[in-house]
Amino acid sequence: MFKIVVFLILALSLNAKELMDIYRMEGIKAVEQELEKNLRDVNFWKKYLEKRNVEYGYYEYNKYVILAEKENKELSIFENLEDDYKLISKEKMIIGENSGDKLLEGDKKTPEGSYDLLQKKTGLDQFYGPFALVTSYPNSFDQSLNKKGHGIWIHGMPLNGDRESFTQGCLAIDNERLKSLDSNINLKKTVLITSHNELKKATKDDIAIILSSIYKWKDAWKYSNIEEYLSFYSKDFKRADRSDFNTFSNQKRQIFAKNENKTINLFNIDISPYPNSLDKTMYRVLMDEEYVSPSVQFYGKKELFVEVSNNKLQILTED
Repeated sequence: MFKIVVFLILALSLNAKELMDIYRMEGIKAVEQELEKNLRDVNFWKKYLEKRNVEYGYYEYNKYVILAEKENKELSIFENLEDDYKLISKEKMIIGENSGDKLLEGDKKTPEGSYDLLQKKTGLDQFYGPFALVTSYPNSFDQSLNKKGHGIWIHGMPLNGDRESFTQGCLAIDNERLKSLDSNINLKKTVLITSHNELKKATKDDIAIILSSIYKWKDAWKYSNIEEYLSFYSKDFKRADRSDFNTFSNQKRQIFAKNENKTINLFNIDISPYPNSLDKTMYRVLMDEEYVSPSVQFYGKKELFVEVSNNKLQILTED
């Protein structure tokens, strides 16, 4: 904890003297409370992001972004250098035969959104080239919209040399470029963003709103403030099982009524732009969660799909 506090003091260098005075007078707990207050402040995050490029997202864990823009059929790989992005490569790709976002099994469309790469598959039919990288489509948001289909991969070209014109919905690139991509990224630290046309890039204002809102949401959750907690959720909220906001609200009211003491910590927050066919300004938030209460202990991933509208975060789906 002390190392974290020191890091945050350095990040808040303009307030370092004030924080040191608080530490001398009131102790480390008071410093922690002061820092937590800053994390809920959108202006703190705007200053924190001032010299940081967040066009392709904000990442504390992921190191690589693969951007697939379907209209111009280009696939770009970026390395996240913390304050900026380095373009590693850009190549042409082949996508699904039909345009638009994927909705149904067999519609021959390539999905639009933000996805993880789950595994590398080898020993496949020669049609897929040397191997395939499996994506996380359909994710929780896709499922909340009742989107169908599966098996969306990044793969190569047929080994027999017959270059295809389209895929069934996957993204396909030249075999040598696929091998190069694989050797230049860490599969487990990579996010894939697929966009219909040129990506609508993330803004610092949006990222600051999301980060400050996440810490406010976390505190409302921690202290069982049900009305404030639910205010972060869209009335259009749906889970992957398609249960709606009213169902979610009733469940949370029952849980919060216990007013249990809780420890909630969030780490490795990653925020990626989320292209979509709903005409919403959306982001996918993925983070490590530590949750401890008398009745539940959880250590794992928390995923939110959020909309930023009128300078406010609204959660559309949660997993």
